[in-house]
Amino acid sequence: MGSFLGWVWSASRLFVRSAPGRQRFNVLGALNAVSLELVRIANDQYIKAETVCELLEKISALGLSTPVTLVMDNARYQRCKLVQNLASSLGIELLFLPSYSPNLNLIERLWKFVKKKALNSRRHNDFKEFQLSINDCLDRTATEYHDELKGLLNHKFQTFENVSILTG
Repeated sequence: MGSFLGWVWSASRLFVRSAPGRQRFNVLGALNAVSLELVRIANDQYIKAETVCELLEKISALGLSTPVTLVMDNARYQRCKLVQNLASSLGIELLFLPSYSPNLNLIERLWKFVKKKALNSRRHNDFKEFQLSINDCLDRTATEYHDELKGLLNHKFQTFENVSILTG
């Protein structure tokens, strides 16, 4: 809930108030790379394997006719047997990214966008206002922010071919 500061130029020292408390707000999301539709689960506890399973079930409930591949990072709660078994039974393929490569996951670009729109240079008076700001931004991804996100969430990734690798 801490403030994310923008740029402040001041001739004298300026103090920026921050919201009290240490509450957490977790959002676990899946982004359709073609339609940019967002499926999400949020809580104020911790993300665990059961939370990932809840997201998998929500994705499965969409009844998509095309195969579903879910790109994930290497968090322990995502790689566990419980998640892998449920994904397999739901017909969802799990694709785990290499370590330290969040730039390959489109959802990370969305989280950066949300932070910019909902949190940067803003102070939220309480936890409820903080949650509402994030949820409001996420709710508007399919409508108001769709065109803006279309350019940000493109599939243009830099690739390298015939690269010599130095080893030491």
